[in-house]
Order: sequence, then structure tokens, then C-alpha cells
Amino acid sequence: MSSTPLQQLIMQRIQRDGPITFAEFMQMALYMPGYGYYVTGPARMGWQGDYYTSTNISPLFANCVGRQLYQMWEQLKRPTPFVVLEQGAGRGHLAEGVRRWAKRDKGEDDFTTALDYRAEDIHMGQDAVAENEVSDTTAQPHVILSNELVDAFPVHILEKRNARLYEVYVHVQQDRLSEVLDEPSSPEVASYLDSYHIPWLSFNDGWRAEVNLAALRWMKQTARLLLGSSPRRKRRGFILIIDYGDRARALYTRHRSRGTLASYFQHQLTERPLVRPGEQDITAHVNFSALIQEGRTQGLRLYTFTTQRLWLESMGIDEELEWLRTHDFAVIETQRSSNQGQVALLQWYDVRQRAAALTDPAGMGNFKVLILKH
Repeated sequence: MSSTPLQQLIMQRIQRDGPITFAEFMQMALYMPGYGYYVTGPARMGWQGDYYTSTNISPLFANCVGRQLYQMWEQLKRPTPFVVLEQGAGRGHLAEGVRRWAKRDKGEDDFTTALDYRAEDIHMGQDAVAENEVSDTTAQPHVILSNELVDAFPVHILEKRNARLYEVYVHVQQDRLSEVLDEPSSPEVASYLDSYHIPWLSFNDGWRAEVNLAALRWMKQTARLLLGSSPRRKRRGFILIIDYGDRARALYTRHRSRGTLASYFQHQLTERPLVRPGEQDITAHVNFSALIQEGRTQGLRLYTFTTQRLWLESMGIDEELEWLRTHDFAVIETQRSSNQGQVALLQWYDVRQRAAALTDPAGMGNFKVLILKH
């Protein structure tokens, strides 16, 4: 397999400075300016990309996000403007969908007028800290949301050997990138699993786990962005996070012997994260215990932690599906035997199947929804 330009740069750095942590490799592979997977060309989503998000699957997802935002707006006493900041917005499809739902469901009422939905991106600095890019810092957000963002933050990898934890580093061997184990790169990495009371000593040798320190720093920065800089007058608001993962004790288990790290290339799962840097996606499941704990440290409290399936059901996905059937597919009832009716029927089957994919407990339905409140 031929090497990519980014692979050559990574190898040159290793040959100059020595082995790098997997987190440093992942940061370069995904975010290095001019070369990284997420910063070159259009977002790699949809049929022609490498992965899907819930927004790509069905517009019903955006409708349910809109319903959630409406509830939050009411709980916050209907502020105007109501500033919503989406981080890691990609192509902005979720923002478009929420605005479209607001106009359809709420018309020109106070919510539609108040809604100021801002789709911003974030970038990963050279130290793998998520940095917020907010175009208008004078407008403090009432809600900050992210959909499948934290799973793409760079992670360290730990491996158990002989009752000890070692860290996975990337080095060059025979003109190829390969792994090598060494001492953890920092006390934070070394003590991470113990801080969540993970019984890793009882696990078999070779057991692996990912450590996402960037997620902790992102949560700290995001909470401060929500609460504001004034210690005397902190605003009320919400942080809404949707991603795949779980609480620490459910995530770091004996049966996940090789961790959760995954690479995707043209919708195919691969087990070779070191190949094609810059050309394939790399992700790891999110430790929601870490986000909850850091949020509490910053003054937030847990409002909701549930699965995407239960959250979508509570946000009325069935009602949204029924609305689509009666408004966009009424021809099925009146002209079912016509060509137009048959085409509409096939389209309706597709809509239902996509909605089912969002709530499938063996797939996207098992994504987690975390809401923190102040």
C-alpha cells in the first residue's frame, strides 16, 4: 500500500524526534492543517463518504432536536434572542433541519423569531485540546450542542501487561508506522482508569482502553463558554451531547479486550488505524462519566442521560413520522393504485426504515444523549 503525503510527514517527525503517542498521531491524522481527514475537502459523510450521522439518516432527527430546543427555550423563560451554538457542525445539515422544523411547526411565532442557531466548527490544536471557534463572542449561547463530535477527539491508548499499564506509541519500523509500548506519557494518562474505579488489574494481558483527555478539556472550555466569564452573574443554559459510548464502568469492561478504537474507510470498518493517515476516519467510544464529572466540576448538574432511542421517543419521533405520513404522503391513501401512489408508497417505506435506524437499540438507538444544565 502506497503511503500518503501525511504519512511521510509523520514518519519524518518520528525519525527526527522519536516515537509519538497514539493521541499525537491521531491528532495529526485527523486535524493537521492541509492534510488531516477532517480539514481537507468536504465532510466525509453520506453515501460517497466514510460514515453517516443521524442527521444524514433522516430529517426526523433534526425535528426532534428542534423539539428539545423549544423545551429548553421555555424552561429558560423564552429569551430573545435564543442563541444555540452547534459545535462540530460539518456541512450544517442539522442547523438547516432545525430551522426548517421551526418554520413548519412554529410558523412565525416567538420561538422562530427568537431562534439564533449558529453552526460553528472547532479545531484541534497541536496539543490536542479542542478549541472553540465562535464568530461573535458577544452573543453568549443559551444552548451548546454537539452531535457525534467527542468520539473523534484524539485518544491515548493504554495496554495492560504484567499487572502494569503501558501506553501505545507510534514509531517507524521498516519504513512503516507501527506500535510500541512504553511508560505512560503523563500522570493524567496513567491514573485515568483508576479515577473511574476500573478493575483493570483483573483483566487479561493485552487488554486495551482509550483515554480521551481532550474531551475533559473540551468540556471545561464548553462549560465556561456557556456560563460566561463573570463569576458574579452566570447565565442559565444547557449543554446537549449526542454520541456513542457509555458510562465508564460499562465502557471499560473485560470483554472489550481491544478497546473501542475504530477506523472507517469508504463505509468499511478497518482494524488498521495507522494506514492511510489523513484518508480514513478514526474514532473511539466516549466516556460519558468523564463528561458528567467534569461538567459538575464546572458548576453544571446532570439533567438527562439516556439512549438516543428513548430520547427520540420522548421528543415525539412517532408524532413527527405521523405528520410526514399525513402531509407528505397523503396520496398513498387517495391514489394508492396509481403510479404516483406507488412511488409515494416506496418512498414512505424508506422514510419509515430510516426512522427505525435512528432508534434501533443494536445501532444508533444505543447512542447516548447527555444534557447538562446550569
